[in-house]
Amino acid sequence: MWAMALATGLMILSWAGFCEAGGLFMELSNGLAGAGAAARAQDASALYKNPASMGHLEGNQFQGTLQGLYFQGLFNPEVAQFGGGGGGNPIGLAPGAGVYYVHSLGKDFKVGIGLLSTFGLALGYEQEWAGRYYVKQAALIGVTVPMVASYQLTERISIGGGPNVMMAYLRKTANLNDLPPTGSGAGEMSVRDTTAGVGGQFGVLYEPTNMTRIGVTYFSPITLNFSDTPAFSDLGTVGTLLQNNGLLNRTVNLGLTVPQHVLFSAYHELNARWAIMGDFGWENWSRFGSAEVGLTGGVLNPSVTANIDYNDVYHVGIGSQYKLNSQWLLNCGFAYDSSMVSAANRQLALPTGASYKFGIGINWLKSQNIKLGLSYEVAYLGNLSVSQNRGPLAGQVSGEFKDVMVHYLAVSLAWGSQGVSFGPSGGHTSL
Repeated sequence: MWAMALATGLMILSWAGFCEAGGLFMELSNGLAGAGAAARAQDASALYKNPASMGHLEGNQFQGTLQGLYFQGLFNPEVAQFGGGGGGNPIGLAPGAGVYYVHSLGKDFKVGIGLLSTFGLALGYEQEWAGRYYVKQAALIGVTVPMVASYQLTERISIGGGPNVMMAYLRKTANLNDLPPTGSGAGEMSVRDTTAGVGGQFGVLYEPTNMTRIGVTYFSPITLNFSDTPAFSDLGTVGTLLQNNGLLNRTVNLGLTVPQHVLFSAYHELNARWAIMGDFGWENWSRFGSAEVGLTGGVLNPSVTANIDYNDVYHVGIGSQYKLNSQWLLNCGFAYDSSMVSAANRQLALPTGASYKFGIGINWLKSQNIKLGLSYEVAYLGNLSVSQNRGPLAGQVSGEFKDVMVHYLAVSLAWGSQGVSFGPSGGHTSL
């Protein structure tokens, strides 16, 4: 019977929540759809996407961003073995934020620290939805603290890097069916834990001319080890079976790997008003599908390596900035992310696919030292079909998330002790 308890741990792999793009990494909006992120070097947020680009900033710099995310796309059940509806909007409105500070220790040496939401999201369905025996509520959220330094090796080349600490929160709640399964079971199982892991990042910025920057950043994998004893309620006949086999007080251990990824970006100023940029990225999400699951607290403490067929994700983006005048800057961008999961392997707790993101934004130079920003981006994922059958207790559930879109609205504030960078021509732009 320990196989039944191990199955509890294996289900966690599908609890990650809705993905905003092809993978689970989240991007705070700036109207550029992330284009050129490792090469732009225009504010303190550069310390995360490419720590080497801090060397392009003047003096001390601060950047703060607040974002609201809204998910649009309801589940339309076509087959529901135990009945139930679409479950309502699984996400609705969700917040995001990031703060960054870069401090100059000399002409060539800078240090930076940030705090930002970077990974995962949360979802929740109504009580009587068709997939209640798969997932009712789920969250896998990572908050990252990069602590980095940069050094300018030559007039054209800078390097940077440092540790990347991720604090992560996992929660999952699902209903449990009766025995024999009737679809009327209202028992509940809940798991939650908080953990932390450490990785690193390293970047290089090359400036072949004063108008062109090329950057590349590598992010190492981060291991997250979760552990919790599931809480059960209103189990009925299922509870009797679990109790008789000593499975109600077993601890489930889960080891996940936030994947390594690489980002390559380029930025070029066509003239003093207009700049273009682009990037290409790779994320090793196939590694996320391989997880260590184990049980403790009993005579037998088995463990297995679970493998879910996730795909690596590829990203490409292009963007442009146009300076209307000395006070107003326009941003626009487009990005495509491939899907971390095929249609055949898509799960009710992971309704994601390839995404097409469009963005637009505007910056206002309030003073030489302060820049304000407002941006809107939308990611279109289309229709996401799902068909799952985990066995007689969960039943067959098939359907489609219709016309899935994710909307992002963000505001930002940037401050520089010696002025802020303001799009093409960089440097200090005064009123």
